[in-house]
This record gives sequence, structure tokens and C-alpha cells, in this order.
Amino acid sequence: MDEISAKAQNAEERGTPKHNVKIIALGGLGEIGKNMYVIEYGEEIVVVDAGVKFPRSDLPGVDYVIPNIEYLVQHQDKVKGIFLTHGHEDHIGGLPFILRELKVPVYGAPLTIGLVRAKLEEHKLDKLVHLQVVKEETVIQLDKLRVHFFHTNHSIPDSLGVAVDTPEGIIVHTGDFKFDMTPVGHRANIFKMSELGSQGVLALLADSTNSEKPGYTPSEKSVGAAVYDTFRTCEGRILFATFASNVHRLQQVVEAAEATGRKIAIQGRSMERVFRIAQELGYIRIPQGMQIDIQQLDKFEDRRIVIICTGSQGEPNAALSRIASGAHSKVQIHPGDTVIFSSSPIPGNTQNINKNIDLLFRAGANVIYGSVIDIHASGHGCQEDLKLMLSLIKPKYLVPIHGEYRMLLKHAQLAEELGITQDRSFVLDIGEVLHLNRRQARKGRKVPAGEMLVSGNKVGQVRSDILADRRHMSNNGVILVLMVVNEDWTAVLSGPELISRGFVFVKEASEIIQRATALTRRAVSRLIKQGVNTEEGWKSRITEVLSSHLEKTMQRTPLIVPILTHLERQEKGPSRKPSRPRRKRATIAPAAAQEPTGTPQK
Repeated sequence: MDEISAKAQNAEERGTPKHNVKIIALGGLGEIGKNMYVIEYGEEIVVVDAGVKFPRSDLPGVDYVIPNIEYLVQHQDKVKGIFLTHGHEDHIGGLPFILRELKVPVYGAPLTIGLVRAKLEEHKLDKLVHLQVVKEETVIQLDKLRVHFFHTNHSIPDSLGVAVDTPEGIIVHTGDFKFDMTPVGHRANIFKMSELGSQGVLALLADSTNSEKPGYTPSEKSVGAAVYDTFRTCEGRILFATFASNVHRLQQVVEAAEATGRKIAIQGRSMERVFRIAQELGYIRIPQGMQIDIQQLDKFEDRRIVIICTGSQGEPNAALSRIASGAHSKVQIHPGDTVIFSSSPIPGNTQNINKNIDLLFRAGANVIYGSVIDIHASGHGCQEDLKLMLSLIKPKYLVPIHGEYRMLLKHAQLAEELGITQDRSFVLDIGEVLHLNRRQARKGRKVPAGEMLVSGNKVGQVRSDILADRRHMSNNGVILVLMVVNEDWTAVLSGPELISRGFVFVKEASEIIQRATALTRRAVSRLIKQGVNTEEGWKSRITEVLSSHLEKTMQRTPLIVPILTHLERQEKGPSRKPSRPRRKRATIAPAAAQEPTGTPQK
């Protein structure tokens, strides 16, 4: 036996761990969305979830925000797989972008993998990624780690908690959960949770979303009764908006429509995809002939129609948003329609939701939303649910996850009521490493972490100056300054032409653009006289002059973008008689007209 092995064996015999377990959140802490958690021991890493977050208002031009996976890419040889708790976007939405860099298998329950496969097909990655379906009884045996699962209740079928057995103890990740005693679908496996607790759980990573709300979360069954009662009293068409992935809710809508003699039409790409996958797996059951195409709406009386659509969060391009604004090509609001919002607003979406509600009322619809009736039940546990999970799992250490900071802190305070002292609860930041073993736990240095921004199909850090320009344009507009300059920077051959977008009104445009154009001409004349012959010098001076003038005269500072076309010097061949050099005189080519050439914003 070599010296190193002997030391390791002696350490183990003395009870000193060879490795600490590391717990790292790459997303999902201090925020709602982009959930991604790392459990590491020795040479093995297990990743739980790979979600997405919708961009904040200060990220114009950004489509999605995903976790920074630099740490995982650096240790790719250690990563054994991504284990998914369920199929919501904030847990699976980042996969198409993350799996381009991280070549690892993905594990999840049948519906979860079905949704992931459809998502990867859109990005042409389905043939490149190994997807493995797991069930509650599945065990994934790695070298030192062992991964297994237990059923939980959430607002989507096939929700799982994940348990990772390590040499130092069990790490349990709850996923999103509540305790529903009359669920639609699987019951939570309380027995298995209790069994894990009796074996000794080292740390619990637990959902904190509803930690500020007292009591228990209502059962999904209660929503089914409210949906039926609402459908029974509606005279016209019903437009039902909810999360596309809320499969249990969708099945209850189908049942209520059937009971009240209504046909259903599906609208919204993600809603259509979920219906197709959930029907294939048997989670949604629609009687023969009940579903109709959106083109067939006019063939039936309004009181015989339910339209199930996306847009419950006010997403600008979702079906309900387009219907509310009158921009939908196939569905317009009829007087007497009833629109039902069956979801809770995600933080940041309230303004868009309220705008759509107002538009729907203006169009003549009756709108049911908020707490008007009990038409929505959260999929996340309230305070008593969280206490029950803690009592079943009995963890030595608690790591609150999935929530804004105040939610994480409240979860830790609830745990203290059950005897988990403050020194055993760890409210972490994204990227912060928690080192723990059977004897102790401590915070360590942060690993590379944060946000990666997705714009179109590109992933990366959008430069701060680019985002600043976008915000500047959105607040103050932009002025483009177009010019063609000769090879020596001694004459302007065309322009300056000023084009305004989002800055001035039509009635103001002529005089303002004319003054700004004249000012630009004077500035360029001085540049030529001073012998400035660099593009940077010209751009800087033009920007400075126009910005100062517009701020003084209009108290606004649009983004100034000089666009200079510089004619390059052409190499001339030898001539038989060298021409006598002529002295060039600095000039500005006369403009075609002295009137402003800018295009005012309408």
C-alpha cells in the first residue's frame, strides 16, 4: 500500500472524512426561476434541474436568462448527469442551451422527459443527448454516489424529489412540492420521505416559494369543483388561460367542459405541445370528437365552446395577449365571453396581466381573475407543508432553495421552530459553496456563477455597454448621423443627414432636425480646420456637440450614433507624365437642400 492510500485509510479509521460533500446553487436563490443545484463528492457531481428565468425589464433584447455553468464545464469529467425534478420551464427550460456545452445524460420522469425531448427537437439536439426515463423505484448507482427518487405533489404530474446517498449521509432535494391529500394523480410518498428521515439525512434542500404564507396549500381537487361551477353559469364562450404545463388543471378543464356540453379548442404553441405529449402518456384524456380545430369555432354556438390558451402571465406574444389586443387572426372577443385567469402572477408580470384584463373588459368580456373565485391552487407548499416536510425528513442541516431572499430567510425561521437552530440553516448566495460532512458544515469560497443571457439562439454575457445603449434608446430614442467623408478627412462628400427614431414628434421634427444638422456642419468644419483625421475623433466630437445641444434645448439625451463612410485612398498606377500636386482645400460638400433630411418618429 502506498503512503497516500495508507494516510487515507488511517484517516477513515479515525473517523475523518476523506471528502466533504459540496452543495452549490448555480441558480434559484434570491430569485424565482433558473433553478440549478450541484451536489459534489470527490470525483462525482450530480446536477439537479437546469431552468430558465424570464428577463427583467432592465435587460432589453434578452429572451431568457440561464445559469452560468462555467464551474460545470471546468469539471465536466466529474458531472454524471442532470436529474430533473419536474417539467416546468424554471427547471428544464435552460437545457437546450446548457447541453450545447455540457455533454451529459439527462434523467427525468416520463412526462418531464417527453417535454424535454420536444424542446430539444426544436433545437435539433434530440439525437445528441441521452435522455433516460426514471420512475420512483429507479436507482442510479454511480461510483460513490447513489441517486433515487420519491413522488411529490405539485401542479404538474411526474414531480419527483431527489435523494443522493453519499458516504457522509443523504442529501435530499424536494423539488417543488406541496402536500395534497386529495390530489389529481399520484399521491406524495410520505412513507418514503419518513423512511429517508429515519436513515439520517445530512442536508435538505427544500422549496421556499410559499414560506411567507400560513397554513396548508389548498388541494388541486378544490379547483376542479370551482372550474365546474364557473362553467355551469357561463352563457357565452369561455377562454381559459393557465400555464401550459399545469396538466392536472387542464384535465379538470376538459372534464368540466364535457360535463357542461362544451367543445374545446387549444390555442398557443406550448399549450398544443403539452396537450399532445400529455395525451400520448395518458395524463390528459379527451373524449372522442370533443376537441375541435380553432377554425371550426363559428360552426358551434358560443355557449358550446371552451378555448384553452396560453397567456395567463401577460406574455406579449402569447395567445390571450394577442386576443386581448385584437391582433389574433382567428379569435376575437365576443360580447358575453368569459375569460378565466387560472394562475397566480409571477413577480414582475402584474403590469402586463392588468393591461390584458383591462383590454378584455373593454372588448366586452367578463373577466375572472385573482381572488374573485377559488379558480387556482398553488403547487408550492405553505408554512405548514414546509414544517411537515422538515418533520418527515429530519435533516441535520437545512438549505432553503427556490425563492427570493426573504422567502429563504423565512424558511430558515420556520425550521428554527422545529429545533433546527440558526447555525444549522444555511441561506446561501448563488455560487457559494457549502462544505459539509457528518461532523460539521461551513461556507466556502464562491465558484464562478451568475447569469448567462440568451438572445435569439446565442448564449453569452451581453456587454454592459450594449445593454446601456439599449436602455438609453428605449428611454430617449436615437439619432443617426450619416456622412460620407473623403480619403484625407478634408471634405464631406455627402451629408450630414440626421435620422431620428423615438426622439421627436412630427410637429417638432423639422425645426429641431434643421438646427441639429446645422450644428453638425459647423462642428465638422472645425474638425477639418483642426486637421482631425480619425474616425474616432470625428464621432466623439459630433456626439459631444449634439448631446450637449439637445440636453440644453430639450432636456433629453437621445443616443447619438454617427455613421461615417470613409473613402479609402486608391493606389494609382505609374503615369507617363507626373502631374503637378495641387493643394487641397478643406471643404464641406454642399448639401442637396438645406431643409432637414431626418425622418421624424410618428
